[in-house]
Amino acid sequence: MKKHLWFILIVFGCLGHGLAQSDQNRKIVQKEIKVKIFPNPATSVITILDLVDTEKADIAVTDIYGNLILKHEWTIKNRALNIPVAHLEKGMYLLTIRSPEQSVHSKFYKQ
Repeated sequence: MKKHLWFILIVFGCLGHGLAQSDQNRKIVQKEIKVKIFPNPATSVITILDLVDTEKADIAVTDIYGNLILKHEWTIKNRALNIPVAHLEKGMYLLTIRSPEQSVHSKFYKQ
């Protein structure tokens, strides 16, 4: 009985080690990016600087209650993005930009 238990512990120990090793080999490409948003408060357009250029970025604007106000897919060029906000009501909004290269979460105010 002890021999079988020893064998099971060795097998599970090797399997667990293999899983941990494969997790270490995975690369996390996406990273949290700090950006500059201006003007803040905004009236018609917000400009976001210091982004990573990408062909496809999912942009979402939500109100403070989590209601989705704007969702769009844009190309980011020259490390910047302009988002029209003239149609938004006055208040605070949350901005999320996601792509394989970056993840941005920030807030801005509409005047």
